[in-house]
Amino acid sequence: MSIANSIRAQIPPIHPEGYPFIGGFALASLILFWIWTPLGWLGTLLTIWCALFFRDPVRVTPVRDGIVVSPADGRVSMVGQALPPAELGLGDRPLPRVSIFMSVFNCHVNRAPVAGRIDRIAYRPGAFINAELDKASEDNERNSLVISTPNGRIGVIQIAGLVARRIVCFVKEGQSIGAGERFGLIRFGSRLDVYFPEGTKALVSEGQTAVAGETVLADFRAPDPGRTFRAD
Repeated sequence: MSIANSIRAQIPPIHPEGYPFIGGFALASLILFWIWTPLGWLGTLLTIWCALFFRDPVRVTPVRDGIVVSPADGRVSMVGQALPPAELGLGDRPLPRVSIFMSVFNCHVNRAPVAGRIDRIAYRPGAFINAELDKASEDNERNSLVISTPNGRIGVIQIAGLVARRIVCFVKEGQSIGAGERFGLIRFGSRLDVYFPEGTKALVSEGQTAVAGETVLADFRAPDPGRTFRAD
C-alpha cells in the first residue's frame, strides 16, 4: 500500500449531513483570508473541526442476541434508575437508564443499541439547557425511539444540548433495524439516554468512555449480577 493510500485509510469518511456545514465554513475561511490572513487561518481550523465533528467512522458491532451497545460516542454521565418520558409508553415506574454525554469533539452519528422493530418515534420540543444536567432529560428538546426486541422494549432518546439546535432522525416507525446501524445524529453537542427493561444490570460505569456501536452497555443473557469498577 502506498503512503498516500495509508494516510487516506486513516481519515474517516464524512456523513453527508455535514457537507453543507463544512462548505459554509470553508467559504467563510476564504472570505476571512481576503479580509485578514490570521482570520483565514482561524476559519481553516474551524473548518477542520467541523469536518471532524461530522466524521462517520466504520464500527465493528457485536451482534449476539441479548447484547445492548452504546448508541453514541461520549462519556457515560449517569447510570441508575429514572422514570422514562411519558411519550415512550414504557410505564410509570423507574427503569434502568444509562446516559451518554457527547461533547462537540465526539463523533455525533447515533447507532441503534439493539436489533429489533421501531415501534414508536416521538419528537418533543423543549429547552436547550446543559445536556449533562439530569433535568435535561425532561426539559430539553428530544426525539425518542422505542425498539421492540425478544428481550423486551428499549427506549433510546436523542436529547439536544446547550449548543445543539438540530436533532436528525433517519428511521421511521415500523422499520426493522440492526444493532449498530445508523439512525440519526445531533448537531452540535448533546446526550443520549437508553432505558432498559426492569431488572437489567448495566455493564458500564459513570465516567467511562463509550464508543457507538461497539461498547456493550448491558447483556440480557449474562448471569453476571453486575460489575464493580475502579478508576485510576
